[in-house]
Amino acid sequence: MPPEHVRGLFFEKSHGCDISVIEGNRGLFDGKDVAGSCSTAELARRLDAPVVLVLDATKMTRTAAAIVAGCAAFEPGLSLAGVICNRTAGERHRSILRQSIEHYTDVPVLGMLPKMPDNPIPERHMGLLSNREHAGHAAILDTVADFVAEGVDLDRLTALAHAASDMAPPDAPSRPWWPQPAPSAGDSGDAGDAGDAGDAGKPRIGVVRDAALWFYYPENLEALTRAGAKLVFVSLLAPDPWPEIDGLYLGGGFPETMARALADNRAVRDRVRGFSRAGMPIYAECGGFMYLCRDLRVGTETFPMAGVFPLTTTLCARPQGLGYCHAVVRRDNPFHPVGFSLSGHEFHYSRCLASLDGTPPPVPGPESFCLDMQRGTGMLHGLDGLLENATFAAYTHIHALGAPHWAGNFAAAAARYRDSRQRAAR
Repeated sequence: MPPEHVRGLFFEKSHGCDISVIEGNRGLFDGKDVAGSCSTAELARRLDAPVVLVLDATKMTRTAAAIVAGCAAFEPGLSLAGVICNRTAGERHRSILRQSIEHYTDVPVLGMLPKMPDNPIPERHMGLLSNREHAGHAAILDTVADFVAEGVDLDRLTALAHAASDMAPPDAPSRPWWPQPAPSAGDSGDAGDAGDAGDAGKPRIGVVRDAALWFYYPENLEALTRAGAKLVFVSLLAPDPWPEIDGLYLGGGFPETMARALADNRAVRDRVRGFSRAGMPIYAECGGFMYLCRDLRVGTETFPMAGVFPLTTTLCARPQGLGYCHAVVRRDNPFHPVGFSLSGHEFHYSRCLASLDGTPPPVPGPESFCLDMQRGTGMLHGLDGLLENATFAAYTHIHALGAPHWAGNFAAAAARYRDSRQRAAR
């Protein structure tokens, strides 16, 4: 999203809270360029937030003090308010670390964490295991909480947060660009069993949320609701019938871990392909795009997917796309205006292949892609955003506040699809 909107969104979402915890990304100063754009340090300065540095202190003593001193002085305007030493070896190690940091720097030591004998949070490619795949996540988090409480002075940590400067209400230019209800959303039609009476007439957008696809920026879902849509959560894995919907949103996730279950649920695969062929507006990101392809290859096995696009995706050992990306919209589509410069993020271990058996249809030509990648990988040949009927899919994840047209366009397209279907039924 535009940098000036970050402060406004933070102000809005932290209203009424006692404390806000902002997770750092990579190293403190690591960003997308030599200036450290989009780094944790830049975000902290933008929000006037104190920073607590978590330092891997494996096999170091005085060097830890040099690192802390360097981080404290590296960029003007950064408030390095404390340090927590992680992966410490024993009491003697912890004592020398604390004395060194306190002697050579003015940065308070807030805690010393020993090495955990085993990582209680299961990991795999792309990071942690989703809590949708692991039933014991509550107990795991309790274990981690107890571990941190024993090694960190939580009272001092909380006091640092409360000492942060007050934030003034954002002025108009820095407020987030939330969409208004789309003109054609909610003005006609019967939404069926939509729950509240206020939902009657709203286009219903199905949002896939299950163990295969579950990654969504919360603001994207909020933006769709603000744009006049009624969200209905559905699953690609469950055998249950879906309620009536007018659009479909497939987010990111790990379809490769559920490949067999996705392939076995042929009824849903056929349903999604039928929706696409009927012209329903469908928007898919990363894992959702993989599901819409013809096949998904994992190791030596190939699994049939929904078959909307004549592509196969294959899982690789190393990331195939990682980081912030920028693309220019090059083709008409229901979601993004031509010429718009789209900012997003991609993180995927899969890449696109032609059909594995070499049979038609061929790989889509350049005219089938809506996004010209200026930075990032995309799908094929520097292109992303494949379009078929009203189905748009991309490796690029967008944030709704960075593409303020997206939610309104999606809701309006769903309303048009609903209205056309109702006219055809009369």
